[in-house]
Amino acid sequence: MEGWSSSRSGVHPSKLRSSEEGRWLALATLCLGVLMIVLDTTIVNVALPSIRNDLDFTQTSLVWVVNAYMLTFSGFLLLGGRLGDLYGHRRLFLLGLVGFTLASLACGLAQSQAMLVAARAVQGLGGAIVSAISLSLIMDLFPEPQDRARAMGVYGFVCAGGGSIGVVLGGILTELLSWHWIFLVNIPIGVGVFALCRMLVPRDVLAHAAGRLDVPGAASITACLMMAVYAIVNGNDAGWMSLQTLGMLGGAAVLLVAFIVIESHAQAPLVPLGMLRTRNIATANVVGVLWAAAMFAWFFLSALYMQLVLHFSALQVGLAFLPANLIMAVFSLGLSAKLVMRFGIRRPLVFGLACATLGLALFSMAPAQGTFLANILPGMLLLGLGGGIAFNPVLLAAMSDVAPSDSGLASGIVNTSFMMGGSLGLAVLASLASAQTGALQSVGSGSEAALTSGYHIAFVYGACSAALASLLAGLLLNASVPQAAPPAAH
Repeated sequence: MEGWSSSRSGVHPSKLRSSEEGRWLALATLCLGVLMIVLDTTIVNVALPSIRNDLDFTQTSLVWVVNAYMLTFSGFLLLGGRLGDLYGHRRLFLLGLVGFTLASLACGLAQSQAMLVAARAVQGLGGAIVSAISLSLIMDLFPEPQDRARAMGVYGFVCAGGGSIGVVLGGILTELLSWHWIFLVNIPIGVGVFALCRMLVPRDVLAHAAGRLDVPGAASITACLMMAVYAIVNGNDAGWMSLQTLGMLGGAAVLLVAFIVIESHAQAPLVPLGMLRTRNIATANVVGVLWAAAMFAWFFLSALYMQLVLHFSALQVGLAFLPANLIMAVFSLGLSAKLVMRFGIRRPLVFGLACATLGLALFSMAPAQGTFLANILPGMLLLGLGGGIAFNPVLLAAMSDVAPSDSGLASGIVNTSFMMGGSLGLAVLASLASAQTGALQSVGSGSEAALTSGYHIAFVYGACSAALASLLAGLLLNASVPQAAPPAAH
């Protein structure tokens, strides 16, 4: 493979690095870095009560332990991807990894609210860069359709299953040690990934984009995303029709219009608008928004259902997600790639999303006196099956028809779609669940029955979102198998 065995990095590649085995070891290294980022999005949730008690957070201020991370992570995905295109994917990956690891150390050592929240914001910045660049590096390393589909399956499994692993690991570390260790565990992982990446991932696998960074475009879209996420994550507390929420969303809309105007006149735009008019890319990102809206809400609300209604412990909740993870593993780590190579992108994606729809529908019927085997496991199995089949083709569709010099940007766009869809879906569906629960409690309904009814409403709308994603994928996506990336310009 051109680029893999070349010595453009200035040092003669080792036999390991130039071998086929070396490519897959490089993939494992990149996925380990991604896993560290994915874990961090859920591992913190389990430890929030301990963090609140130890650092004297109020219930209102505690949300910034999560929101500070989400704001910078969402806001810098596009910029991080483009910086990788301009200045080197490997270089930016390592830079983001160092930032995330050092910020994890600061979080683990934090003795004040301000230090923890500030370090979480830096974590989000580093995580955004790693997430946006890792997908580009994988696309660079595996241009052949069959190998790329297999590699994307591994990446998809890490992204889909990492969140559940974080719940289990967070419960274990918090109960056996302390909340500080949910952050300190990242230090040896980050150091190991950094060392292995320098050994296994070659520099400048493909040529990078020409030109300089579009600063006005970067500033406008980054500010737009951060304002939108801020409005969304605070919508339930501030009120969706409050001046704060409407003002922030209005400001984000103005910045989005400004960004489009800037990009239409820029000589070297941050986001070439023509890319967004490509059918597969546009459809895949819309599908990603709808699917993430359903899946984020399912993960969060099903955990609450198990804890608050069925009275599972935090560790039991994490273990309850294992069947879905195992199913995702089986399909993501090989079977999904075979389905894509045989049937193309469209049919596996439609089928996977249909399975997820059915799984959410089953959750919408789970009773207040439910049991794991009868009311949790069937939906988990269907959602695991759907996620394992669908994640690979939706990523391949979102990265298809993209020049190698724009792969970082395309990766940033699809990651942003997932994050924005997930944030919006979780906020809206959680708000619907809360409103239904409150209405029933106000007329004397029992707590568990009112909570269950609220979750039912959210799961129904989540199922509708997944069903719409399946419909759009079936109608609009090109069914062909993804082709190899074009050769790099030298």
